[in-house]
Amino acid sequence: MNDDAGSSEAGPPAVLPADLIRGIEQFNRREFYECHETLEALWMRESGSVRELYQGIIQVGVGFYHLDRGNYVGAVRTMQRGLDRLRGLPVRCQGVAVGRLVAETERALQRIVELGPERLEQFDATWIPTIGLGESAGV
Repeated sequence: MNDDAGSSEAGPPAVLPADLIRGIEQFNRREFYECHETLEALWMRESGSVRELYQGIIQVGVGFYHLDRGNYVGAVRTMQRGLDRLRGLPVRCQGVAVGRLVAETERALQRIVELGPERLEQFDATWIPTIGLGESAGV
C-alpha cells in the first residue's frame, strides 16, 4: 500500500474521517449492519487506495453479521474476502490496527471453519475481534 492510503506504519493521519470513527465504534459494538452502512458511504466517496481498508472492514463485519444469522457459507466467504483486502495494507492504516484485526479475524474464521455449519451456534462471541484505533491501537 502506498502513501495515498492516508497513513503509514508510523501512525494515523492528523484528522480521521468522522464516518471511519463511527463505523469502527459500530463494529466494536457488534452493530455490523450499521457499520456496513456507515463505512459504505465513506468507501463510495473515496477514490484512493484507502478504499481497501474501508471495504475490508465492511466485509469482515458482514461476515460476522452472517455468522450471527447462522449463514455459514456467507460468513466464511465474506470474511475471507475482507481478509484478502486487509492483508495488503500496512499493519496500521488510517490509525486502524490492521495487523491486529487481520490476526484476530483469521483466528475467528479458523474456529468457524472448525465448527462447520452443523455446530455454528457453538461459536464463542468472545472470538469476534474489536478494531483498535489511534495511537494506542497496537498490533
